[in-house]
Amino acid sequence: MTIERDSLLSLEEYARQRAEFRAKVMAHKKNRALAVGSHVTLLFEDELTIRYQIQEMLRIERIFEEAGIADELAAYNPLVPDGRNWKATMLIEFSEETDRRRWLGRLIGIEDRVWVRVAGFDPVFSIADEDPGRENDEKTSSVHFLRFELGPHRVRALKSGAALAVGIDHPSYAAQVDPVPEAIRLSLCGELHV
Repeated sequence: MTIERDSLLSLEEYARQRAEFRAKVMAHKKNRALAVGSHVTLLFEDELTIRYQIQEMLRIERIFEEAGIADELAAYNPLVPDGRNWKATMLIEFSEETDRRRWLGRLIGIEDRVWVRVAGFDPVFSIADEDPGRENDEKTSSVHFLRFELGPHRVRALKSGAALAVGIDHPSYAAQVDPVPEAIRLSLCGELHV
């Protein structure tokens, strides 16, 4: 599903609806955010979360010309899942700057070691950063964009109630959530179709 230009609110209309829309999105995100260990959070995106990001960027940047709106849609639409995959923003979080710098140096490649596992199937590892330039030889980025291609068999199993686990298998950071809380699993399964 892509977000179309005609479905976006004008800056004026968004200003009127922003508080209510923001409250709706924040409540929705509670069942789309998953802490994996103490320092990584996965925010599973969907049409609503990306629509909110677009509207916020248009508001913050005061973008109202068609070319600018088209640029935002082109940048954000690839982050909307297509019903056969999940897309997530991975945040690596350390409160102290010195810790963050040190850990980002140790965690190079972590974005390729994130997995989801549907009960009865092998894990699916993330396809990371399809927008290049997120890391270099000295450190990784604190934000990565991940895609998990599930395939029809995993989707059917999830829709039938199969348990879900999520983890990270990196030499410097190993953690897992097994099982994923049911409210989050149900939210993620809601957008899947075969």
